[in-house]
Amino acid sequence: MRSVDARLDEGQGLAEAIGINVVGRRAFRIRAPRPASLFGKGQAEEIAEQAVDHEATLLIVDAALSPVQQKTLEDVSKCKVIDRTGLILEIFGERAATAEGRLQVELAHLDYQAGRLVRSWTHLERQRGGFGFLGGPGETQIEADRRLIRDRMARIRKELDQVKRTRGLHRGRRQKAPWPVIALVGYTNAGKSTLFNRMTAASVMAENLLFATLDPTMREVRIPGFDKAILSDTVGFVSDLPTELIAAFRATLEEVESADLILHVRDIAHPDSDAQAADVEGVLASLGLDEPASPPRIEVWNKLDLLRSDDRQALLNEAGRRDHVVCVSALEGTGIDALRTAISDRLQQEDEVRRLRVAAADGIRLAWLHARGQVLDQRIEGETIHLAVKLSPENLERYESL
Repeated sequence: MRSVDARLDEGQGLAEAIGINVVGRRAFRIRAPRPASLFGKGQAEEIAEQAVDHEATLLIVDAALSPVQQKTLEDVSKCKVIDRTGLILEIFGERAATAEGRLQVELAHLDYQAGRLVRSWTHLERQRGGFGFLGGPGETQIEADRRLIRDRMARIRKELDQVKRTRGLHRGRRQKAPWPVIALVGYTNAGKSTLFNRMTAASVMAENLLFATLDPTMREVRIPGFDKAILSDTVGFVSDLPTELIAAFRATLEEVESADLILHVRDIAHPDSDAQAADVEGVLASLGLDEPASPPRIEVWNKLDLLRSDDRQALLNEAGRRDHVVCVSALEGTGIDALRTAISDRLQQEDEVRRLRVAAADGIRLAWLHARGQVLDQRIEGETIHLAVKLSPENLERYESL
């Protein structure tokens, strides 16, 4: 269960992530949500008074609002009102850097907007003209807008289907390549990009901002026992992540599904670290990645540098009692070597010794086995090489598909 202060801090952090100057914040206990306004009448009036006192022009409600509730609060507060979903969509809209990211954000935004066409239209009785491209006689303004939104959403989905096919081809090529793929997931601002930069010597945007990373980034990373591996940094998760966004970013998050290993990065110094971890697991489960069906995982307890020495030691002791948990400070580099070793061990955990025969002239297969497996023994008999190779079940399947 999250504390009220932590929830307020997160809401303020989301607002500040796109440059909004937060001049006031307040938590309200709502016993029975009002269909018309969410808040009780007295609470709504108090909010309006605070908006006037602070000369606020925007009111952010850290909850999901129906279109009617949003309109009512705008009328009462005389401010523009957005809810949590709208705010996250604004952040994503500003941060998406690739064409794919922008398409996914636009799709999510249109999906969100489609249910909100109960704005203050005062001309619904009027009919729109008969130019053809905006709707024929008998079609109201709101119906025309809805149809335009549906058409645009259909075009975007077609484009994203193409992106999905292209990603699938890239993934197929990567899976045939002799390198494991490791995906970073975690709550927003858990330090994924800082860890990514630390492990790959890259320079991905890593700031103390919620949703600093939106578009997936991949880089080569060195792991003991492997010729090389690929590390993928993905979008951060957040509590109450809008369903529109989960659906829209499914193509991006499929990178996680196809990974050989998932690193769940946690801000272990955050007071709501356990709740944040549960939110991440919930999103992964919604994508069909709940254990044990998903790729194997390691929990990376990050931000050791923010803990006092006695708390840090207690945490290290607790991690030592758990399987597949590594404590690090991505900022300072503490624990990174231990993490690399843990990744290597986890990737090879289910490896079994396979006895294979390869034509001596088949350099591609031989190089693949040496790069992706651990060759324990090999002997030559005529034109054939007999090998004892330690391979994971996934790599054996990939090898057989070569």
